[in-house]
Amino acid sequence: MSDDSGTRVLVVDDQRLVREGVASLLALEDGITVVGSAADGREAVALAVRLKPDVVLMDVRMPASDGVEATAAVRRQAPDCRVVMLTTFDDEEYVVRALRAGANGYLLKDLPATELARAVKMAHAGVDQFDPAVTARLLAAADRSGEQPAPSPGGLTAREVDVLRWLARGATNREIAAALVVSEGTVKNHVSHILGRLNLRDRTQAALYARDRGLA
Repeated sequence: MSDDSGTRVLVVDDQRLVREGVASLLALEDGITVVGSAADGREAVALAVRLKPDVVLMDVRMPASDGVEATAAVRRQAPDCRVVMLTTFDDEEYVVRALRAGANGYLLKDLPATELARAVKMAHAGVDQFDPAVTARLLAAADRSGEQPAPSPGGLTAREVDVLRWLARGATNREIAAALVVSEGTVKNHVSHILGRLNLRDRTQAALYARDRGLA
């Protein structure tokens, strides 16, 4: 690769507005060239192999192949690429899975454009990049490394079960966010996924579901 191009970046996100927004912001930064974008994990892997970017900014939840699966595939098939997760989810479970897949960092989407650009350049330089909230999740995971997780209903993650418990208590997104020490946006995403995964219409049905299964 030519040094003249600076840091070559592939942006991966299933939401077109987010994908194009991140690409446009990075394109304005000196020393960064956005070489492509992908809407799902499979496309991300194919483009990473073909375009050989320095850094892949990878969303976590996507159709076809999620970000964790895609990260593992990119690290196998294009090992020179550095993969940094860029997502709204700061849950311990996602962080640990991403790192096990070979991710070189984990950032949240609410960071300023200048900080994202700096993080991309640092990742290219070989420095792993982590949001402070993510670092806290890693420390929590380390403290509980010997624990065995209990089976989750409906294929939900452990954190989604936590959210479901709070829904059963009638808690608002703000109250759940404060209790679980995550952002309201993260809680909103979890609620949406819970309803979709369990085929429930609304929060009231989710609360009834949780109570029927002794999660309240």
